[in-house]
Amino acid sequence: MGEFSTRVTPLNRCITEPLPTGGQIEYEDFPCTINVTGPMLYTLFQERWQDTQIGHVVEGGVLELEFTQPPKICVLYDGYLTVVTEAWHLHLCLEEHLGGPLAKTPPELRQQRLIHRASLYRRLNEKGDARSWGIQFWNGAGEKMMNLFLPNPFVGEDEDLLPEGKPQLDKLSLYQELREIYVLGIRPIPFENNPLKRPYLAVCRSSRCYPSRNWQPIIEALQQAVKEAGMDVYVMSSGCLEVCKMGPVVFYSGDRTWYTRVNPDVARRIVREHLVQGQLIKNHLYPPGVKVEG
Repeated sequence: MGEFSTRVTPLNRCITEPLPTGGQIEYEDFPCTINVTGPMLYTLFQERWQDTQIGHVVEGGVLELEFTQPPKICVLYDGYLTVVTEAWHLHLCLEEHLGGPLAKTPPELRQQRLIHRASLYRRLNEKGDARSWGIQFWNGAGEKMMNLFLPNPFVGEDEDLLPEGKPQLDKLSLYQELREIYVLGIRPIPFENNPLKRPYLAVCRSSRCYPSRNWQPIIEALQQAVKEAGMDVYVMSSGCLEVCKMGPVVFYSGDRTWYTRVNPDVARRIVREHLVQGQLIKNHLYPPGVKVEG
């Protein structure tokens, strides 16, 4: 992952492509490492969610999603950023997706899924005037992934197209801020550490591995142990953690460890022995007795 820096080293790469209906699109690339994309996407999804729309655009189809409130979940699991709202969710591969506790994803597929290019863009009309702004991502196969639509000064409330000559130029402030931080590198990243790398403990709530779904005591034991240890570790429930047997299952993101057959006593040991002392609880590890590395 590399050491986190609050300054982005600019790529100084601008690519312009003609549009088939006239005009052009201008891409300004920025680094797509996790220590750049992580803070940017955390800002957009957690702090500026009301100014961010999610999209996917190909010839013949456009998808647009918006937030109506902050997301319920914004977390990095096995390489994928997962963002969950009341109505929809998304996954975006920011690091290599190893493929769960058994690291099943082939190396070539890991590279294909991963973001390999990221750009701030402006769509320009035939006169060279910018008409829309956003962020575009590409995977390792060069395919366009999702893009993010940023506030448009020519569009008012309820998608109202404003009169010519009366744009709301203050709406460009988010685009300008992101450009200065992540493209030009003239302003610092507004975090001391990568916010998507804050460690967490996740408890699987799936009935496939734990039919009774009585996972709440595990959550409470972890939360109490973390509090007593004075650690900044988030405790959460989650969907499937890719073990699907021997529940309850607990995942620790700090070093990518899965535990099975966790009860409240084991949960407390995970914090006291593993997180505090650095000692794995070997008889609860998954895979059993083995720490799988990517």
